[in-house]
Amino acid sequence: MIGVLALQGAFESHQQRLTELGALSRQVRTPRDLAGVDALVMPGGESTTMSRLLLSSELFDPLAQRIADGMPVFGTCAGMILLATEVLDGRPDQRSFGAIDITVQRNGYGRQLDSFETDLTVSVLGPDAAPFHGVFIRAPKVTRLGDDVEVLAEHDGVPVLLRQGAVYVASFHPELAGDHRLHAAFLNSFQHESFSERHDAQTENT
Repeated sequence: MIGVLALQGAFESHQQRLTELGALSRQVRTPRDLAGVDALVMPGGESTTMSRLLLSSELFDPLAQRIADGMPVFGTCAGMILLATEVLDGRPDQRSFGAIDITVQRNGYGRQLDSFETDLTVSVLGPDAAPFHGVFIRAPKVTRLGDDVEVLAEHDGVPVLLRQGAVYVASFHPELAGDHRLHAAFLNSFQHESFSERHDAQTENT
């Protein structure tokens, strides 16, 4: 069961990508919704708003404990900000989970008008994989990497997809590309079965 943080942001698009892969998902809004969740996707949105809602819903502390206990999590855009150890240009009362050893700058690529799209070479997809189309909307920029953080994709020399242990983060919105491969890579990182192969088999049989 994959939880999708549904306090604010593009959580429904993430659920659509998971459904395409045959994964069961559940929207997470309260501590009770975490019961039975094996992994979590944290969507893009407005990081300061999401931080406040995590506190007001009393979800922050139980979620922080689950992440500390090793629950796999995939944070995109605002989700990356919430998982980072250090956030530049954030509100003084903004909290993050400190789950991946990076420093990020909010809106580091500019405001809404500076949004852009570009094709990315993603190492975790394999050497012969087609590029992944990255959609960057008010995206955070990584300014520092910890020693244990693995870079999976870059744009203009700046890391935009990273992994540390069971934590994946992306500066961009993979759920908006109409491409489920990064979600499959996340699921495959803690599942023995390949979700991409399962999806391909289901497609062939329909």
